Amino acid sequence: MPLVTLSDVLQPALKRGHAVAGLVTLGWEDMRAYVAAAEAENVPVILQAGPSCRDHTPLPVLGKMFRYLAEGSSVPVVAHLDHGYTADECREALESGFTSLMFDGSRLPLQQNIDETAAIAEMAHAAGISCEGEIGFVGYADGESSAGTDPDEAAQFARDTKVDAMAISVGNVHLQENKEGGLDEPRIRAIEALTPVPLVIHGGSGVPMAQRQHLARTSKICKYNIGTELRMAFGQALRAAVNSDPSRFDRVQILKDTHDPLVAATRTVLQGFKGDDPC
Repeated sequence: MPLVTLSDVLQPALKRGHAVAGLVTLGWEDMRAYVAAAEAENVPVILQAGPSCRDHTPLPVLGKMFRYLAEGSSVPVVAHLDHGYTADECREALESGFTSLMFDGSRLPLQQNIDETAAIAEMAHAAGISCEGEIGFVGYADGESSAGTDPDEAAQFARDTKVDAMAISVGNVHLQENKEGGLDEPRIRAIEALTPVPLVIHGGSGVPMAQRQHLARTSKICKYNIGTELRMAFGQALRAAVNSDPSRFDRVQILKDTHDPLVAATRTVLQGFKGDDPC
């Protein structure tokens, strides 16, 4: 089926009480495994091209890869730019066939973040695609600290930018390798009481599975970004494939051995966000 927009999958999730996984891609091997897992679970999937992915593979190439996978898929697929930092980068993604743009102005002063995000949202909507924005900086494990989202500022941001989804900072961090943390549920409830916009959790790998499941069903959190735990699964599978036969040197044969383990790990992630009727 053809690519769909972020709104196409998040609005049903909001109404039916489930969430959709935004899966961070780094290359062909993981993105095709993610689509295979989504098909096996019969759920939509959001393929995300973040900064490190774009440093490795140009946006026009990524757009063609996402579109190829979507056209052969039995489930809805979103081609999503993750953490676009400039208008030019967002425009290039749009021109490359992406169906969703995430502009990250979370480090900017509030009004500047609103103004710049609103401009990206207007550009996206004029092209018939979706826009995600971020209010409240989400930090990094062993790196920059987070700045929690203020509920009143979130309401203003959602209203003035007209984004289709809003990423918030509520105890989540990027690149966390364990699930010992947890989200600030009172802050989430305060934010969702003030806005109807679907909410997004970046750094979803660090959120305990039980809390992911609970909030996917009971809150306006409709999208969790998952990267680190699946990168870890891929790395473990790749290491096992390399070590299984030290004489092998054909990378295609080696990489094929990562497919099934990554599909299995991805299916486990996707199962945690299901509702009664996810598609």
